[in-house]
Amino acid sequence: MINSKIQYPNHVAIVMDGNGRWAQAKNRPRVYGHQQGVECTRGIIEYSAKVGIKALTLFAFSSENWKRPEQEVSFLMQLFIKALSREAQKLHQNNVCLKVIGEVTDFEPELQRVITEVETLTAKNDGLKLFIAANYGGQWDITLAAKKIAQKVQSGNLRIEQIDADLFQQQLCLADVPAVDLFIRTGGEIRISNFLLWQIAYAELYFTKILWPDFNEEQFLLAIGHYAKRERRFGQITEQLSADPKNISQGQNIEC
Repeated sequence: MINSKIQYPNHVAIVMDGNGRWAQAKNRPRVYGHQQGVECTRGIIEYSAKVGIKALTLFAFSSENWKRPEQEVSFLMQLFIKALSREAQKLHQNNVCLKVIGEVTDFEPELQRVITEVETLTAKNDGLKLFIAANYGGQWDITLAAKKIAQKVQSGNLRIEQIDADLFQQQLCLADVPAVDLFIRTGGEIRISNFLLWQIAYAELYFTKILWPDFNEEQFLLAIGHYAKRERRFGQITEQLSADPKNISQGQNIEC
């Protein structure tokens, strides 16, 4: 379903929450919910590409998720491998460029290999830019950026007075990607959970009680509809927004 009257966001970020609770409500093991969550994810990716959303960032596995039961974590890693391997060709055919952001070196060699293969396969695609946040945390992202800047200052390649928000942005995982326009969290929790802390500074936030496996195209369009109705002022007043043509949302080229 494409609504030509709606202004779609350029960059959407989603915390895909509620897989385990969805399964438990059906008296099924938590891992069953994760399997169904993958099916939901496929539909959201396809819809995003179809309506012209330029970037989609999905929170698949946080750096804190290692604290979950070992059996569940092991299952998630295998599910990640299977999902990437199974979807690689379809993503490529649909002109989707995929990149995994996070500390991927902590993953098993097989998963690292599959990630590299899919990223290489889709690297030159210029359609939807799909970012999968895995073993990712917003604080980790910001800390890593700060270390990179500190190293440049220490080596004499950067002066302290040259440091500003734009330079800091260039050190983050999503360096060449516009800031998030719409942040969605499913599952009923109302918190950010250490996801894209820098990039969501001016994002519109949308929280829903719908559990991720039930978050379909209709639910996604509902979230986008709420976003489209909001006035994004970025510190300005309404009259300033309407008078300045630069405030009209325009598409941007995004590097994957």
